[in-house]
Amino acid sequence: MERIRTLADRLIGLSAALGATALIVVVVVILIDVVGRALGSPLYGSQDITTMATVILVFAPMALCDRLGGHISVDLFERYFPASMNRAIDITVALSGAVIFAALAWATWDSAKLSVMLNLSTNLLYLPKAYFQWAAIGFMGVAAMGLALRALELAVTGRDVRAEQQS
Repeated sequence: MERIRTLADRLIGLSAALGATALIVVVVVILIDVVGRALGSPLYGSQDITTMATVILVFAPMALCDRLGGHISVDLFERYFPASMNRAIDITVALSGAVIFAALAWATWDSAKLSVMLNLSTNLLYLPKAYFQWAAIGFMGVAAMGLALRALELAVTGRDVRAEQQS
């Protein structure tokens, strides 16, 4: 189980690094576009680049957000429940998240097939939309696998990787 967690953490780290790179791209493109607009020559295709990089920026760090316990949680009743019930709730929530991300990936896969069939691309630079949809599918898959692994670890060993990050 430890080797799987190490591999998962490396994959999550890579995904987060790609998300950080997308953030840098968005900031640089916006900066160049704003300065260019002030000088009367905006960056051609900046909207296309920003939109597609934002797809990566949103989905790439999702797995890291779960790994660090960064998703929104409401723990009003947690202190009143026994530890076993809180653990069961955590397992259920992690499995539900995995199913949701898998369903999103499936729907995006169908959308990517349409994008390929219709040869859809961005407005100005004609970047194929399917490539970015496939990237989003990959990031959703990493998030779904991370959530499923967390549920498995909670169920089998009782270990919550999020608690380790907070201490």
